[in-house]
Amino acid sequence: MKSLHCVAAWLGIVASAILGTSCSSQPTAPSLFSLPTVTAEQYAASLPKDVYPDSRSRIPLIKREELDEKGKKAYDLRTAADTKSLAGLQGPGSLRLHGSGRSRAGASLEKRLQELARLVVSREMDQVFEWTVHEPVALKAGLDPAIIDVIRYRKSLDGVPETERAIIQLGREIFQKHKVSSETFAAALKQLGKKNLIDLCDLMGSYATTAILLHTVDLHLPADRKPLLPVP
Repeated sequence: MKSLHCVAAWLGIVASAILGTSCSSQPTAPSLFSLPTVTAEQYAASLPKDVYPDSRSRIPLIKREELDEKGKKAYDLRTAADTKSLAGLQGPGSLRLHGSGRSRAGASLEKRLQELARLVVSREMDQVFEWTVHEPVALKAGLDPAIIDVIRYRKSLDGVPETERAIIQLGREIFQKHKVSSETFAAALKQLGKKNLIDLCDLMGSYATTAILLHTVDLHLPADRKPLLPVP
């Protein structure tokens, strides 16, 4: 009986050793979050041709000397050791330094183009109230009724002047595709310039926020106002 106990104990030791060796010899699973190591040159070469490596966007990093005193203070806040910015100079805050600032977004655009942008957002967001109150303002500001109908009915942009076409196409891609092609960006930059393009994006964002609010509370037009935007 004693010999049987010894044999059993020995077999247990051997089995443990085998299992231990087997487990320890298994390869370690790679981390789900590990990334291959690349050099700065390799990373830069992997970016699209219209993206600047320093900013990782289609707009280069802003230079401090290009800014006024208010802009320099904002720049310094993003580069300070104790900055609260999550992205420093390589995020939306730095991109906005190229523009007029959120509080003045679109102010440097002529009124006609501001109203064009508002109608584009209203159309893409199917926001009837927003469209209906702004269409008369757009007409008063000199926006061509034919262009308004192009937006209203999502018509082809053939024959639309270059600046208006660039803004409409930009809005369509942002809201329908959630991305902007290199060609559309280049056209908008050419027609508007860097500052106005940044301002246009902030202006569109502001009116998208308004559209979200109006949809959420289901704001209706007054009884005597006819809706001017067809929606599904």
